[in-house]
Amino acid sequence: MTTHQPDLEQTALRGLLQAVSRHLGHDVAPEWCRAAEATPRHRFLPDRIWLSSDDDEPLTPCDREREPDRWFAAAYGDVPVVTQINDGHEPEDASDASPSSSASAPSVVFQMLELLGLAPGMRVLEIGAGTGFNAALLSHRLGDVNVTTIEIDPTVAELARSSLRANGYAPAVVCGDGSLGWSAEAPYDRVVATCSVRQVPYTWIEQTRPGGVILTPWCDDWSHCGLLRLTVGDDGGAMGRYTPDSAFILMRTQRHDLRLFRDVVMDDHVPTESTTTLDPWAVADSPIETQFALGHRLGDLWYAWHHDPDLDGVDTRLWVATTDGTSWAAVDWDGTDNTEHYTVWQHGPRRVWNEVEAAHRWWLDNGRPGPDRLGLTVTPNGQWAWLDHPTNSWPLR
Repeated sequence: MTTHQPDLEQTALRGLLQAVSRHLGHDVAPEWCRAAEATPRHRFLPDRIWLSSDDDEPLTPCDREREPDRWFAAAYGDVPVVTQINDGHEPEDASDASPSSSASAPSVVFQMLELLGLAPGMRVLEIGAGTGFNAALLSHRLGDVNVTTIEIDPTVAELARSSLRANGYAPAVVCGDGSLGWSAEAPYDRVVATCSVRQVPYTWIEQTRPGGVILTPWCDDWSHCGLLRLTVGDDGGAMGRYTPDSAFILMRTQRHDLRLFRDVVMDDHVPTESTTTLDPWAVADSPIETQFALGHRLGDLWYAWHHDPDLDGVDTRLWVATTDGTSWAAVDWDGTDNTEHYTVWQHGPRRVWNEVEAAHRWWLDNGRPGPDRLGLTVTPNGQWAWLDHPTNSWPLR
């Protein structure tokens, strides 16, 4: 990089804030502009990051010393940057690289900060310290004493702590399980997660003041999209709605380690055969808004595509299974155009494809709802998804 460094950083920051403003649909608030100016993003990234040109391309390492221009461009691009793969254990095969920690896209960072509705004096618990960048922004706005960030990975936690100190910030950085929150500093006015969850840990609600807000990325076993904003009530529960957004890395303690042919489909299974008129692509290769709604009806079901499965008369197979691995279905397409019927194989105590058909009918009958019509209620006794209003709810599996 030949340009004078401070000038380059200022130019990059202005370009980034313009990109964030375009995403938000309005200028970044002055208080967050000041925080961004005092918290250069590149100072919170490790020297080695992993980049990909798109979701279908494998992650490749980018080292600051070898590729300074590429590294710096990523630091000030409005894109997420992977900062750790495979929980810190690099695989022998680069194609097996899977993100386990990252710096979120700045536009999403500032969108979430806006959704929190912060005010001076508020106390915040952040779940997932990551690079420390988000905690730095919060500390600039609220003061170190009002910010606690918790990180499950010891290496990541130490890097975040070091980066924060190097840039003049000293919030409490705790190495621990974020699903348990951090009771030592509770109660909080805001809890914000930088990882997605399948179930909202009730401890977060217990550690938030009545009237406080919990903001977390959401995913389920069917889809990976959405931000959930809950308001904590006086009754020990919380309620809120979703906004569409990009996917986040899943909280480590909520991962499933399920493999289709190791844990689910066994040689001795004897499935039943039937047919369906429901196009498998209509539920498993549909717009993310559709899959998001279906996921809230299907709960604990997940799917996987199997192309060219080496079976006579089968071009593509869609697998659907329960997260406990006890029930599964396979839907086959023979490769012909204008297919009206697909062969279905099902095994286990639940007829999971029948559940998919019922969820799709519900989606059609209710006007094809997207995330903005869905909400969630969390109580000490469970979690309920709902459509349009909390009275129209069902238990979330």
